[in-house]
Amino acid sequence: MGKSRKVGAMISLFAIPILLSACGNSNSPSNSEGTDGKTEVKITWRNTGENDKMTQYLNNTFIPEFEKENTDIKIVLSPITASEGDYFSKVALSMQSESTAPDVVAEDSFMLNSDANAGYLTNLDDYIADWDEWSNYTENLKSGVIAQDGSTYAIPGTSDSRGIWYNKNVFKKAGLPEEWQPTTWAEIIEAAEAIKASDDAVIPFGMGVAKANGESVSMQTFEMLLYGTNDTLYSSETNKWHVNTQGILDSLHFIDDVYNQKKLGPSLSVAINSNYGSVMFQDKFPNDEVGMLLDGFWSAGNWTETGATPVENMTERFGFAAMPTQNGGEPPFTTMAGGWTWAIPEKAQNKEASWKVLQALGGKEQQAARAVAEGNLTVRDDSAEIKEYKEQPFIEQATTFLQYAHFRPADDKYPNVSVEIQTMVEAVATGSKSPEDAAKDYAANVTRIVGEDAIE
Repeated sequence: MGKSRKVGAMISLFAIPILLSACGNSNSPSNSEGTDGKTEVKITWRNTGENDKMTQYLNNTFIPEFEKENTDIKIVLSPITASEGDYFSKVALSMQSESTAPDVVAEDSFMLNSDANAGYLTNLDDYIADWDEWSNYTENLKSGVIAQDGSTYAIPGTSDSRGIWYNKNVFKKAGLPEEWQPTTWAEIIEAAEAIKASDDAVIPFGMGVAKANGESVSMQTFEMLLYGTNDTLYSSETNKWHVNTQGILDSLHFIDDVYNQKKLGPSLSVAINSNYGSVMFQDKFPNDEVGMLLDGFWSAGNWTETGATPVENMTERFGFAAMPTQNGGEPPFTTMAGGWTWAIPEKAQNKEASWKVLQALGGKEQQAARAVAEGNLTVRDDSAEIKEYKEQPFIEQATTFLQYAHFRPADDKYPNVSVEIQTMVEAVATGSKSPEDAAKDYAANVTRIVGEDAIE
């Protein structure tokens, strides 16, 4: 899968039984007329906790402006607080009934096709055909909202890239350069070892490994490593999955080195925790207790004025380096790109009102405002020219990384395979399996999922 691959993955939903009551507000109508006569439009997304950036953006920026201009519509927030994997399951369950379906829903681009195929989402072709704003969206991101039937089922909401965050205070203490760009995996390990030698109370290097954190483990950790080797997860040319490759084994050995052999990572009490991200980015990293973190550009949103842990001089204290390929060379760096979208469930009760909300969420100024609030990359070319957006810390680096971007497989078995990736990574990080045994089990499980004919 080369860097020219378009955003978006076409996959089928893996079934996980969840009680209907777990979806939150499950007994209240999705869309109704309130006592003030206004049409209520319920928005659902994945809430990440107390300092959730989407909640802040919707409450502080979007809702006041939207309701002022649309006096006949009332926005009702209905977030789902859950792990990433559970969020997908709960959203799918909620969309099966008119009584529980939201009116506007946040869909990860890699889950969009499966939900469209299941009949959960509204076909937006006719809406978009009459929307003069659609031409302002970055062209290659539009493929991420098109399902296998060729129709559009959402509008892009965010884009992103990933790299290595590093703490310059920690680096300085360890005798490392404050302007740092590793060229190989070995240089990452060398920097981590220098940090450990300078202060054993500091966590040298962190990367997500807990299965509880779902897709982030697959994408931010394993695939960021794998696509820096000579191997890939899947071939778009042959439509076959790759197992038993040296790249898989080398990626697992890197994880094993960090967490077990060289003990350069956080304790398992932190690493195998659904709150890993908030602990590392909102507590330990800004307090100079972590040297490096492999993660996404959006993490900078934690340190803005409205972030969970504001850092006034973040560009002086932190750096954002590109993830090098295993041994350098060409290409020298790698990143994974993805993004969230906004969709209208098929069972939404007032789709015209929902479409108004979608258009507003995707407007030029709102798109830029959300990107700034969350620390993401905008999906509109014109939004990228807004002054506040262009002035974001690290925006230039994050955008540059996209030239080396890879995207998740556009195959309907990817969610199932992704679960196996998470299982494999956690097993290695916790030391319950060796890289060799974990890779062997992964190969067997993926073969069972996709069939022997889909393996190479």
